[in-house]
Amino acid sequence: MRKQLFFVFSMVLALVFSSCSKDLTALDPSLFKCNPNPLEVKGGKVDATITGTFPVKYFNKKATVTVTPVLKFNGKEVKSTSATFQGEKVVGNDQTISYKAGGTYTIKASFNYVPEMANSELFLEFSVSTKKKTYAIPSVKVADGVIATSQLVSTSAKENAPVIIADKFQRIIQEKQEADILFLIQKSDLRKSETKSADIAELTKKIKEVKESQNKQVSGLEISGYASPDGGMDLNTNLAEKRQKNTVDFYNKELKKIKTSVTIDSKFTAEDWAGFQTLMENSNIQDKQVILRVLTMYTDPEQREREIKNLSVAFKSISTEILPQLRRSKMKLTVDVTGKSDVELTQLAKEDASKLSVEELLFAATLTNNLSEKAAIYQKVTELYPSDVRGFNNLGAVQFQQGDVANASRNLAKALEIDPTSADANYNAGLATMASGDLSKAEVLFGKAAGTSANVGQALGAIYTTKGDYAKAKTYFAQAPSNNAALLQILNADYSAATKTLAAVAQPDAMTAYLGAIVGARTNDREVVYSNLKSAVKQDSSLALKAAKDLEFSKFVTDATFLSIVK
Repeated sequence: MRKQLFFVFSMVLALVFSSCSKDLTALDPSLFKCNPNPLEVKGGKVDATITGTFPVKYFNKKATVTVTPVLKFNGKEVKSTSATFQGEKVVGNDQTISYKAGGTYTIKASFNYVPEMANSELFLEFSVSTKKKTYAIPSVKVADGVIATSQLVSTSAKENAPVIIADKFQRIIQEKQEADILFLIQKSDLRKSETKSADIAELTKKIKEVKESQNKQVSGLEISGYASPDGGMDLNTNLAEKRQKNTVDFYNKELKKIKTSVTIDSKFTAEDWAGFQTLMENSNIQDKQVILRVLTMYTDPEQREREIKNLSVAFKSISTEILPQLRRSKMKLTVDVTGKSDVELTQLAKEDASKLSVEELLFAATLTNNLSEKAAIYQKVTELYPSDVRGFNNLGAVQFQQGDVANASRNLAKALEIDPTSADANYNAGLATMASGDLSKAEVLFGKAAGTSANVGQALGAIYTTKGDYAKAKTYFAQAPSNNAALLQILNADYSAATKTLAAVAQPDAMTAYLGAIVGARTNDREVVYSNLKSAVKQDSSLALKAAKDLEFSKFVTDATFLSIVK
């Protein structure tokens, strides 16, 4: 009897021992949950949090289990950091799992995103180790695919327009020429020495040239008569008026001699205190500052004159150096010079750019919408005017619009060598750098353009969306309606705002419609999905294949209408 009891007891111990030391078996997928599922790209990373459960009476007390997240796609696989768990009888620092109670655990997984991951599967692989052996149990799939909607953020010129620094071209420029006729004290008659002066001869010559020119025209001839501010007001008024009249009469006769007609505007100033102050400021007369203070302290002409005359030494110098220059008539000629026509500018820009000024050449580039022609003109600006920042900046901006990021970067770097403080050149260089993928350097460049370049907010919004900092990106996009702004709203699950933004985009394109379709998919509105996808594919046929593989539309892949759009 005792032998039978000992046998039974031994069998029970063996059964218990074997139950505690047997190999671990496959785990049921229902024991795992992945967030998110499908996976999503944010800031160039595919991150996931996997929650798993080891069931009761499962975990061998003497076993160590290493769990590794593995993302498999297109015949490739990448692994994330492993997590290790240990049984109750294992001495170590890893999380201990109870044999009787089981245990729940969390694993963080992170992968650097590549486009091939769109069609992928996330698995957990298990490696079990005991003192006697190491073995694997079947892996468990915990997630399907990667949603890459965040990657739709655009760094192109369509969303981030570069800045062309404007020319200062003026079709009509003004040339000015002046001449003075001086009079003796208390006299208004013209002296021959004054009417035959070099200034008067040059003025008359200029008017004659204008008469014979096809692109010049006198826009104004003004004659002003003045009296110096010494003497009584009545006397000075009479003198100034007569000087004005006599000069007008004289010059009308001169115009008649050269057989031209010019309208003369005339006026007189009885006491030329403004002229007096200007001459005094430029003089070296003793007590100059005292005299200038008198002008600011007193407004009454007679009081001013008395105070100045009290400075007897200074007044002698004033009488000989200042006052004679104020007894005059002043003639001011303004001539409008009309520049080259648009046709002439365009032709010379192509055939002989050296005949154009930098402003004319820069303006010529604005006369065409052809980017290649613009680039060719700006290239000539860099060759003929290599120290002008606008040539290199504008050439780089056009090259960026053409998608030639490498050459754009080189020319914008040259622009910054010429003017490191140029907000527009820094902004444009930031765009090219962002498109090249160097977000940190681009952010620095945009910082140098902040507050001065109007489009920098949109660019910084694109950077922070790409980095995955959606809260910060939102502060830069503000209220500007753009595809990128709408994308950010989609990523923040603000679908109502995204719909309004997309509707307000000034120049909607294929991506505008594609984003609208994503909003429809996320709000389960089939008609919005279909209408927008049709528009997107019509504008860009490559979006059909993209939509067919995009997990945003996973709910619709079996719908006949969806399939007819993306086929």
